[in-house]
Amino acid sequence: MKNTIAMVALSSFFIFSACKKTETNNATPEKTETSQPDTFVVDSVKVNDSIKISDSLSVSFSSKLLVFPAIKEKKLLDSIYFGSKGLTDFSKEGLQSFLQKDKNEYFNSIKKDSKDWISDMGYAQSWNSDFYMNLKSNTNDFMHIEYLSSSYEGGAHGNYGFSERVFDLKNNKKVELKDITTMPKDKIGLILMKNINKIKSGTTDEKGQVNNSEMLLVEAIPATDNFYFDDKNLYFHYSPYEIAAYAAGDITIPVSWEDLKGTLTPGFKERMKFK
Repeated sequence: MKNTIAMVALSSFFIFSACKKTETNNATPEKTETSQPDTFVVDSVKVNDSIKISDSLSVSFSSKLLVFPAIKEKKLLDSIYFGSKGLTDFSKEGLQSFLQKDKNEYFNSIKKDSKDWISDMGYAQSWNSDFYMNLKSNTNDFMHIEYLSSSYEGGAHGNYGFSERVFDLKNNKKVELKDITTMPKDKIGLILMKNINKIKSGTTDEKGQVNNSEMLLVEAIPATDNFYFDDKNLYFHYSPYEIAAYAAGDITIPVSWEDLKGTLTPGFKERMKFK
């Protein structure tokens, strides 16, 4: 069956979603306060709606975007929202309007594309397309946002994917791997291969031990730009099918700061207060 809308292209552009049972144009915002910088307030906007295309197909759409009232640097905001086409107003009202427009475009595309095949649907289906931004941490002026996209548009199962992004609020930029370490990516890949079974995911053996390595689809694990960090490790996050079979789920592989000893950039080491 034809997939009318692909899931969010996590590495290059942003597709925002909106949906579910009842449309909420002015949803009550969620607020999160973190300690870095002082009273750094994060607001949010949501759109939830659903439509019935026919007796055989209903479609829901849901999206949540974070709002950053204190961030004024356009280049940084473009990076946070993946340089989304047509998005120039980053205020709460502007982002709410953007979600409404994206929702309408999604539903209209489903209606248009489904005309050719909807009569051939053998059973009733419920499709969904969801997108969420979540603030995971804000420490030492490094803000970590996790982007989650999920969808089902026919087939054996739905799809989902993650994008992890860390933003340097002091220098108004997205953090790149080269800002953290000078270790070549191929050497990081060797560490990733060694550590692949260190964090539990969807794949375990009969003893309940993590067994991601048995599900690998690649001979070498690339050091993806999909990373984040804390005071213990640098973490690389892989979505289903990226390096392993769907049954393995999404896989997060840690690389300890000890593994990267001697390669951390001076600026990063100082910001993180590493000795």
